[in-house]
Amino acid sequence: MAISFFFIFILVPGTLLLFLLTAVTQKKIFLKILGGGWVVVATLGIVLFVTRPLFETIKLKKEDLYGSYIIDRSKFPGRQADWQYNTFRFTITPDDRITFYVIDGSRIVKLYVGTVYTVKPYESYRLAVSMQQPTHHIMSSNPTIYRRGRQFYLVFNSPLFGNVFFRKGDWEPLHN
Repeated sequence: MAISFFFIFILVPGTLLLFLLTAVTQKKIFLKILGGGWVVVATLGIVLFVTRPLFETIKLKKEDLYGSYIIDRSKFPGRQADWQYNTFRFTITPDDRITFYVIDGSRIVKLYVGTVYTVKPYESYRLAVSMQQPTHHIMSSNPTIYRRGRQFYLVFNSPLFGNVFFRKGDWEPLHN
């Protein structure tokens, strides 16, 4: 929209005006201004075209969702996030299996298994989870995927904790 406005109301009339001024006054300065303006516009267009992938939001493919997920402590840092980080994580495998772990130290306390499938109502894939019942309260609903730049995170709505944020990554012990 803004680009159309620029071309229709600024660039085309400006080009015509500078051509007209050149024809009427016979001064070459107007052609130099016109050439310089078009060089700036073309350079800006090329720069925007080349840099667009660097700033574009990722469009998720099904393969992007596979991997290990840990609690994203950066969303709400503190003791509660640290405890969740040390207690919950899950893995999604290429065979569409999800395994949710409840951990105590290095010991697995409880394991919840289910399947995942993807839906693509928009440009990017969405994740749907189907857990074997009974399941953990964090896994009781499908996650919402938030994308920012080249990264994304999943948010599960837990009836007990509210929003629980997960990001892809490998679990490492916290050093307090």
